Amino acid sequence: MTEQTHNVAQHEDNKLIAERRAKLAEMREQGNPFPNDFRRDSTAAELQEKYADKSKEELESMGIRVAIAGRMMLDRKAFKVVQDMTGRIQVYASKDVQKETRHWDLGDIIGVRGTLSRSGKGDLYVNMDEYVLLTKSLRPLPEKHKGLTDMEARYRHRYVDLMVNEDTRKVFQTRTRLINSMRNYFAERGFMEVETPMLQVIPGGATARPFVTHHNALGIDMYLRIAPELFLKRLVVGGFERVFEINRNFRNEGLSTRHNPEFTMVEFYQAYADYNDLMDLTEDMLRRMTQEVLGTTTVVNTRELPGGEVETVEYDFGKPFDRMTVVDAILRHNPDIQAGQLGDEVSARHVAERLGIKLKDTSGLGKVLTEIFEATAEHLLVQPTFITDYPKEVSPLARCKDSDPFVTERFEFFIGGREIANGFSELNDAEDQAERFRAQVAEKDAGDDEAMFYDDDYVMALEYGLPPTAGEGIGIDRLAMLLTNSPSIRDVILFPHMRPEHKAEHQKAADDQEGTQ
Repeated sequence: MTEQTHNVAQHEDNKLIAERRAKLAEMREQGNPFPNDFRRDSTAAELQEKYADKSKEELESMGIRVAIAGRMMLDRKAFKVVQDMTGRIQVYASKDVQKETRHWDLGDIIGVRGTLSRSGKGDLYVNMDEYVLLTKSLRPLPEKHKGLTDMEARYRHRYVDLMVNEDTRKVFQTRTRLINSMRNYFAERGFMEVETPMLQVIPGGATARPFVTHHNALGIDMYLRIAPELFLKRLVVGGFERVFEINRNFRNEGLSTRHNPEFTMVEFYQAYADYNDLMDLTEDMLRRMTQEVLGTTTVVNTRELPGGEVETVEYDFGKPFDRMTVVDAILRHNPDIQAGQLGDEVSARHVAERLGIKLKDTSGLGKVLTEIFEATAEHLLVQPTFITDYPKEVSPLARCKDSDPFVTERFEFFIGGREIANGFSELNDAEDQAERFRAQVAEKDAGDDEAMFYDDDYVMALEYGLPPTAGEGIGIDRLAMLLTNSPSIRDVILFPHMRPEHKAEHQKAADDQEGTQ
């Protein structure tokens, strides 16, 4: 939109807003313009479903009276379209009613009582004989044919996006069904839903940079949690052997189509289980969830390729999921790499350098292998795949494999080239955990602001004894992206974080200026 076009549009909006404010002022003189005594007894979807098979003649003979309420989205003089949370339904206004409701505008919230009928075209409607304006909308809705198409505007003003874009409403309805399906799955298997602190003295459970705040009464700095893991495992120590939490986490990191600083996960822990048990559980849960939420175990996504072409991909949750180790994945997707080149740090570093991967001087063989995997194989894991046996160096909370202590009993779950879940057999050796925390502190002192803190209380909890346990975290937002075919994490978060609008405009102007130089 050019600046001139934008200014014209803004002028028209201001004119319409002024007209609506004048109508509201007139209404104030006649009494309270925001009544709260109307009660509906039906929703649009209930009526559409309940009377779907009733003809016009049948409805007329039944004389069904209903009370509905919602936002007026279309005004076709005699017929107006009302939208509530469940959908849309028409209301019919006679000429006399049209005169009495002439001060109504699109976007107004109205209450209507009347008899149910069907039009000659077959549409269900309410013949309104009682009506009231419940809330005056002072701002005009987006133009009905163009809707709200600017993505930034949709994210910033989600309330308008939800009003006018049915696809947006469906995305968040799907997200809710996804969460409900998971919650029911855990409840059926004896997991206890719990809540753990979001404000923590020591942030733990993941390698990430935390947000810092200050507690005035306690006089201490605190952190928004980066994961609930260490508290959930404390509960397992305490005797709650199966726990889960649908939780909000906060990580002070960059923004991207896959990352938001505030995001939702489900984390769950099961005593007397290992990472193989959780891979089986995850596969079963996701298969059932897709069937319940979508009605099929085949998830269809479209994605844009680097050249601009659009590709359609089908993800099959009905088939057994692939399982392979980190090293196996590297070898499968890099035919020119030999297994012997990954067996020691010097050789692996040569491979990484040849691939153009930048490494820290402090990175050992485990981190080097992980960097090679993430750069060359991760994005190629299209169908549901578990990657196992992550090196101990990058898994500070996971139990080492008895057969090979260099790696841990850990997996990550990928689909469409995205990591969706991370799980492992928990480290329950208090002395080993203390040593790993000390190694993390050394990395933090060396400049790694994502390394973990030393958590004395958690080590003490382990000293009381954590039973053999497996735990996992699944990213709800990324899973919602998958099930709703959404290209950006902002599409599945109701209120995603964005740069303040005045700063965003300044940044855009700077970018435009740079582009002209």
